[in-house]
Amino acid sequence: MTLYDELVYRGLINDISSDELKEKLNKGGMTFYIGTDPTGDSLHIGHYSSFLISKRLAKAGHHPILLVGGATGLIGDPKPSAERPMITKEQVEHNFNCLKKQAIEIFGFEVVNNYDWCKDLNFIDFLRDYGKFFNINYMLAKDIIKRRLDSGITFTEFSYMIMQALDFHYLFETRNCELQVAGQDQWGNITAGIELIRKKSGKEAYGFTMPLITKADGTKFGKSEGGAVWLDKNKTSSYQMYQFLINSEDSKVIDYLKKLTFLTKEEIEELEASLAAEPHLRKPHKALAKAVISDLHGEEEYNKAVKLAEALFSGKVGDLTVDEIEMGFEGIPTLELTEDMNLIDALVTVKAASSKREAREFIQNGAVLVNGTQQKSLEFVVSKEKAIGGKYTIIRRGKKNYYLLKH
Repeated sequence: MTLYDELVYRGLINDISSDELKEKLNKGGMTFYIGTDPTGDSLHIGHYSSFLISKRLAKAGHHPILLVGGATGLIGDPKPSAERPMITKEQVEHNFNCLKKQAIEIFGFEVVNNYDWCKDLNFIDFLRDYGKFFNINYMLAKDIIKRRLDSGITFTEFSYMIMQALDFHYLFETRNCELQVAGQDQWGNITAGIELIRKKSGKEAYGFTMPLITKADGTKFGKSEGGAVWLDKNKTSSYQMYQFLINSEDSKVIDYLKKLTFLTKEEIEELEASLAAEPHLRKPHKALAKAVISDLHGEEEYNKAVKLAEALFSGKVGDLTVDEIEMGFEGIPTLELTEDMNLIDALVTVKAASSKREAREFIQNGAVLVNGTQQKSLEFVVSKEKAIGGKYTIIRRGKKNYYLLKH
């Protein structure tokens, strides 16, 4: 299977600028770039699904450049509905430094900042050297611009297309970068760059876009109840990432395996057969979680996430470390203790029981586990000495209700 055929199989081609690019992709040796603006201090799973193409093309002999747009981040890519809020130069610089470090750690390729070649460009030169190559009717025909005409679009947002085209031209001239890759919503900006290179340099450049990854209802992949699923494990723990991936919809998990992993076509087809024959085993979901988390944070983090998930499912939490508890119990009802407390009082205080009478019934009926061990004694005292690592006591009431006591 050629590289282009594999990209098609994985559903990673939405638009392509010319048929000539297909052979160039198969041949290898192209320098290409993919970029994002530093609107936050961490990449999220949506960036991962896009940026993973850099590894895929690099394996085929192409040369990636990852662009984090310190200049375009100050302007803001037009949203379909409203103007993006402006962020300060200081915040953009902070976000750039965070994203650069993260992108190098995860993807391992060179990161550039378009602020470096835009910061000294004055307004008159911008208009003379770039603005004169853009016909207003051409810009108005672009989909993202058309969608904003009724609600209104500022000149700042309108200029974003020229700035992104400028980036492509700059990298083409200075780095022999022939190809830009992006999500499907960037097609208008990519073709603007191709046109600018053709008009200014008389040469051909190329681009292709990838479909946006979505959930079954058409909404963006990468949102959980707590918000975005971040690649920074301090913002989204490996366990939270595991839970997000393991709970992927059955109707979408094979699509995610194609786009987010390097599993072969044969391996994916085998997992697809397993999904049809034995869906309760959730083999594709587990394979997805293992591939993504191991790539992002390493296999040790994946194993920690699995251990934690299994401990919480079985109730055998006594062997967890303090770090694992802090990773897995984020958002769980927590009570800070300043002194020892009778278990009955603890159940009521943490709202695991509505009254002392109900708490006694839970305990006597064997429905309460303390640090993974069933506790039937009404005299049991929750204490720092009995806590895991001298810091945490985990109470489970029933099969799924967890509560955390911090000493």
